[in-house]
Amino acid sequence: MRVLIVKTSSMGDVIHTFPAVEDARRNRPDVSLDWCVEEAFAGIVALHPAIATIHTVAIRRWRTSPLGRGTWREAAGLRRALRDCRYDLVVDAQGLLKSALVAKQAAAPIAGFDRSSAREPSATLFYDRRYAVPRDLHAIERTRRLFGLALGYEPDFSGLESGIVPPAGGSNFVGEKTAFLLHGTSREDKKWPVGDWIET
Repeated sequence: MRVLIVKTSSMGDVIHTFPAVEDARRNRPDVSLDWCVEEAFAGIVALHPAIATIHTVAIRRWRTSPLGRGTWREAAGLRRALRDCRYDLVVDAQGLLKSALVAKQAAAPIAGFDRSSAREPSATLFYDRRYAVPRDLHAIERTRRLFGLALGYEPDFSGLESGIVPPAGGSNFVGEKTAFLLHGTSREDKKWPVGDWIET
């Protein structure tokens, strides 16, 4: 079974999807996972070893020139690439109208949150399978539940694994737990003051 994940942005949302990918890898070894993500975050998605193919979308850049020839050419290229993969299922893990429109380009059944669960209820009009997931849960748990419902397994919430491992020989850390400190963000108001980084 070949599945496309649509979670285009932002950086934190992409990272929050990793535990759901890890659940899917463990519970459904028969599933091959690809991902469609905003071009700026493709390198982050590439960190997960379960992702076979990464398709990039450039919605943020396309918005600056929506009628430009280059925009239409790139959008058409993405549509061809997604359809050529012949996906069995697309999981829209974002629940936005923009992500639903991207998911629709694959011409495959789309699974997503139901109207009461999606961030933008209008997105659900594009879904073939809709699942109720409480909105008051953390984004990580919401996504894990959505993947479990869409792919037919019950996530094990007693643990939380990202699936990301440090490069071999690239770390002198001692111990079993590793923390990833990400200093980048796409919005100025999300930046942590330098003094707080130093203090940490």
